Amino acid sequence: MLKGVPKIITPELLKILCEMGHGDEIVLSDGNFPGNSIGRTVVRSDACGVPELLDAVLQLFPLDSYDNNVYLMDKTESDRDLDIPIWDEYRRIVAKHTDKEPVFLERFEFYERARKSYAVVVTGEGAIYANIILKKGVVK
Repeated sequence: MLKGVPKIITPELLKILCEMGHGDEIVLSDGNFPGNSIGRTVVRSDACGVPELLDAVLQLFPLDSYDNNVYLMDKTESDRDLDIPIWDEYRRIVAKHTDKEPVFLERFEFYERARKSYAVVVTGEGAIYANIILKKGVVK
């Protein structure tokens, strides 16, 4: 056991966060995301949703201050009229750690970026379009 590490962060995820370097990216995904077919390293965190995990990860993980640091999967054309309230939750959580706005990526562009990520964490999140990519910064 360690002090100060949120309990939602599994030992496997903690190891991955420690291994990542400046500019490496990690995907926190909803339960529908094709993590195993996209990610080279996949961690399961089915007992939680993305907002809880995002908040816990950002307590330990510096966001890149030199570049865009948060990416969201944009809605497809057929879903343009849908309201995605989880994005507001993400903005509130991320705003505690950066003044940069999330960048929206088209679905397949998001998948391509996810393929290059250091790891994918698949959660039990049920909200749609709840996938987020974080770019690691420098620990100062």
